[in-house]
Amino acid sequence: MRSVVTLAIMAFAFSFCGLQERFKKVAGDSPANSSSTSNSRSNAPGTDEPGVTTEKAVPTDAQKAIIDGGTETKWEQQGLAWKLPAGWKKMDVSKDSFNYSSADNAFLLVNISEMSDSFPMDVSLKAYHTQALDQLKNGKYESVKMVEIDGIPGVEFVEAMPEDKSGPRRHQWIGYRTYLGQKQQLNVMTSTKGSNFDKHTDDFSAILYSMTSVK
Repeated sequence: MRSVVTLAIMAFAFSFCGLQERFKKVAGDSPANSSSTSNSRSNAPGTDEPGVTTEKAVPTDAQKAIIDGGTETKWEQQGLAWKLPAGWKKMDVSKDSFNYSSADNAFLLVNISEMSDSFPMDVSLKAYHTQALDQLKNGKYESVKMVEIDGIPGVEFVEAMPEDKSGPRRHQWIGYRTYLGQKQQLNVMTSTKGSNFDKHTDDFSAILYSMTSVK
């Protein structure tokens, strides 16, 4: 069990770091006047891409039932909380990471990265969306959309089934917010091996959509 958890966290860390560095470069190459502006309710970046609609997170009836029956699990240090299905246990929680798992090796892996005051959250969010759409065309992802969760807009994407079904498959959401005066990137990932993914499809959506954030 320990080795499976370690591999899952390592896979998340490597994929996250690569994407983060790519989009920091994209943001850094953008004009200074592209810096994001916060909305009055959530201090989250705007999403005014032409032709792109940001949906509000709306769980299905099955997902709502999971949320209603879940246990509120708080990340006190970051003012965040999720409703987790029965049986999910804490792996590790620190200032920047929040990791839980189910008995059959499904994972919630959350990472927060602090950004500089001048970091253009709008530009970076759009870059993530563009990259995700490219991955959708390439067949790596099976769905991509802009989704607002508790007032925070972000990019939600679901990976396609891996060729080796024992490999990881992820349902992920990336957004930005300003919390206690600090710009942050929120990277919220649910994951399990491909052959176990369908069993947790509603669980993963319910977990993501249940997120609440201190305003």
